[in-house]
Amino acid sequence: MSESIHPSAPHHLPPFITAPGDTDVLMVVVGIILIGSILLVGNFYLHLHTLPERMAHKSQKFQFEVVAVLGLLALFTHNHLFWVIGLFLAMIDLPDFSTPLRRIAGSVEKMAGVPPEQDPTEPPAGDAMHAAATDAAKARIEKAGGAKSEVHSHA
Repeated sequence: MSESIHPSAPHHLPPFITAPGDTDVLMVVVGIILIGSILLVGNFYLHLHTLPERMAHKSQKFQFEVVAVLGLLALFTHNHLFWVIGLFLAMIDLPDFSTPLRRIAGSVEKMAGVPPEQDPTEPPAGDAMHAAATDAAKARIEKAGGAKSEVHSHA
């Protein structure tokens, strides 16, 4: 049985038209290209979207957190103004106000005779393991004869 072409169909069909029951190769190729291009464009978009966060990663922690929150707001609200603000904030270096203010507060506490509060980011000074390690280190230094028991003032 030979397949006959319908009388009203053109005699020379283009190569992308397949016979009934055959695999449509053009559709498979276009589907693969479409999926690949969606993945590439999505990857590029997310890479571009995280640009302010990557720029602010080297800056202060507070600045990095603000830029990260602005980036998340821009991602979930589709409001590009948040991304632009985050980009500008990542480009500028904010001055460090906390360290001088912390030092001023410590000096004022010292002048007032109030013992300074322990910084929560530092380990406690009265730690038993720290004291034992310090005593052991002092003993080794004294044993080696490298430490002097008296410190002379030059003032």
